[in-house]
Amino acid sequence: MAEIREVKLPGLGVRYEFTTEEGKRVGVVSHRSGRKELYFPDPDDPDAFKRMLGLSDEDARSLAEILGGSRIAEDLAELQHRIEGLAIDWLPLRDDSPYAGRSIGDARVRTRTGVSIVAVLREDQAIPSPGADLRLAPGDYLVVVGTTRGIEEVVELLHRG
Repeated sequence: MAEIREVKLPGLGVRYEFTTEEGKRVGVVSHRSGRKELYFPDPDDPDAFKRMLGLSDEDARSLAEILGGSRIAEDLAELQHRIEGLAIDWLPLRDDSPYAGRSIGDARVRTRTGVSIVAVLREDQAIPSPGADLRLAPGDYLVVVGTTRGIEEVVELLHRG
């Protein structure tokens, strides 16, 4: 995997850039608002980038899915085998969950259990790195990472509130 360089842009966000296997540089500016912009370098000036495309959060998720964003769970599963104490699970959201139809933020999973929701699997779609405003739906699977005990607490939370 290519090395990703991170450059903080004060008051704006962060620019990530990497060099492809073909030797081309690619940059993505992640604004504090969540908006993303795709940049390519100006061939005449290695320090200058030309804006090619702006992406909303939903656009960025769709592009990530097309480019392999659903591999997050696979990568986490591999990581789990190498780090002791790390647990990963796929938790179904039942119809009778008090959080069905509510946002991830409403559940306060990380605050209450220390567990992170790293993706939501919905029908044939993967939503990597979901925001706190994402509404959960019955039948969703939450991909969670944390301690075994923390994940047990999430199961209780999702079923009882």
